[in-house]
Amino acid sequence: MSQKEAGKRILSGVQPSGKLHLGNYFGAVKQHIELQNSGECFYFIADYHSLTTVHDAKTLSQNTLDVALDYLALGLDPAKAVFFRQSDVPEVNELAWILSTVTNMGLLERAVSYKEKVDKGIDASVGLFYYPILMAADILIYRSSLVPVGKDQVQHIEMTQDIAGKFNRCFGEIFPIPGFRLDKESKVPGVDGQKMSKSYGNTIEIFAEGKPLEKRVMGIVTDSTPVESPKDPTKCNVFALYSLFASEAEKTALEQKYRSGGMGYGEAKKALLAKVNEHFSAAREKRKELASRPGEVEDILKAGARRAREEARATIRLVRRAVGMKDEPTL
Repeated sequence: MSQKEAGKRILSGVQPSGKLHLGNYFGAVKQHIELQNSGECFYFIADYHSLTTVHDAKTLSQNTLDVALDYLALGLDPAKAVFFRQSDVPEVNELAWILSTVTNMGLLERAVSYKEKVDKGIDASVGLFYYPILMAADILIYRSSLVPVGKDQVQHIEMTQDIAGKFNRCFGEIFPIPGFRLDKESKVPGVDGQKMSKSYGNTIEIFAEGKPLEKRVMGIVTDSTPVESPKDPTKCNVFALYSLFASEAEKTALEQKYRSGGMGYGEAKKALLAKVNEHFSAAREKRKELASRPGEVEDILKAGARRAREEARATIRLVRRAVGMKDEPTL
């Protein structure tokens, strides 16, 4: 983290819409874990958001637990970062409604993510359209100043900046204007060469192992260049994924093998498989251990929610007062 980022309140969330994969790890999770050592971090499991695509109660509950296990196994420390479920802080929905009253329809209609998801066959629900407002509320209710995101979420941060600015102009300077932080490895190719995404079905799961992992890695799409011929590593999905794990010396060595010829893509895939196993082996064991103690994981999420809700309640009191409501609802 840079000196400029140190000391800022950092917020990010991850949807429990399926198994976390390498795209999630290098685009978000890895930097979240690193940032917890320098800034004041709030990380939440975005179960409200996931309702735009997950419509099965058991699935949502299990996915939420899985995300919690994944983050804790990969190194998130609840003593350093506030870690909680989005739905444990209902004030975020009150703020989202208030923000919606100062948000122009035109701003939401320009959301690229909404259009892309609808094009992929996701129902064009009101919730999906409203998504950027709830995301803005997630960020602003904790008065966050820095949001680490992948490139596909930058527009949503810019929309949050617009919404916060509009609210401040209407009701006074309540919200700091948040910025974003992009990880340099936020673009991760899937096994088919497209961006790795659950919606494309082209992912490599973080905690896959054994035969399922081997089958996935060995199935990465490559071209038909013969074994004996030189190959271009810059156009190879296997090399791109290997580079995420490898040192500079290891990348240089594999690049030379590509360009010299005599190495088949199968050998490169085996090198990638070894790197994946090496990188995640300790986390896999920790995850299995945590999964045997679900009550402990629940306690961590509840403690995080208490801390997050203190902040949310303080913010919503300021907002209610600013718009002309009582600080607290009259019971």
